[in-house]
Amino acid sequence: MTSVELPELSGKVALITGASRGIGHGIAEALVARGDRVCITGRNEDTLKEAVERLGADRVIGVAGKAHDEAHQLQAVERTMEAFGRVDFLVNNAGTNPVFGPISDLDLNVARKVFETNVISALGFAQKTWHAWQKDNGGAIVNIASVAGVSASPFIGAYGISKAAMINLTLQLAHEYAPRVRANTIAPAVVKTQFAKALYEGREAEAAAAYPLGRLGVPSDIGGAAAFLTSEQSDWITGQTLVVDGGIFLNAGVG
Repeated sequence: MTSVELPELSGKVALITGASRGIGHGIAEALVARGDRVCITGRNEDTLKEAVERLGADRVIGVAGKAHDEAHQLQAVERTMEAFGRVDFLVNNAGTNPVFGPISDLDLNVARKVFETNVISALGFAQKTWHAWQKDNGGAIVNIASVAGVSASPFIGAYGISKAAMINLTLQLAHEYAPRVRANTIAPAVVKTQFAKALYEGREAEAAAAYPLGRLGVPSDIGGAAAFLTSEQSDWITGQTLVVDGGIFLNAGVG
């Protein structure tokens, strides 16, 4: 049995919400691979523990809880500070999309739940990370939105509206937290995860055919983008939305 040699520690620390699987887990993999230490969050404690073991328990901790719960937000930031002494990067990835259908019939209580999880929780984590470390020491925030937030999104309108709000939240954070902290958004198209499987399950080839690059996204695609936006190579980038879509928006042209 061969052991995997881990990279030297970078000295940087990230807090990634909703990272026990899917896009969040892909981002955690990318940051651990370059030597960051990471705190990941998720709702299910057992799933979170498994993710920590996969990523490397010597460099990763997990804090279970619901993203919209302010007590959980505070606990996640405090645990990160206790374990690693800093929190340079915040990646707001936790999200929900519990409804599928036209917004004309949308239950407003469901809409409130979507906004609580997708937008208000991101603001809460940003506030707590700012006061715990970033205000005095700097860092970067990456908010995971969606192409649904930059275009009309039939049947997932509530989700798209919340992701549009998240993009504007990024702009507000980028303006208010400058020059200490950079804030940017990643807006993925369909990525092959449990969260998005309803959009391609049973018809992946058909769904992928619509993409000029010929495939759906995978979590490592978003992990690479997040690694860039939390690196020194992006030190002069803030307030931007990076669309990672396999070229799908190219199909919106005329002709």
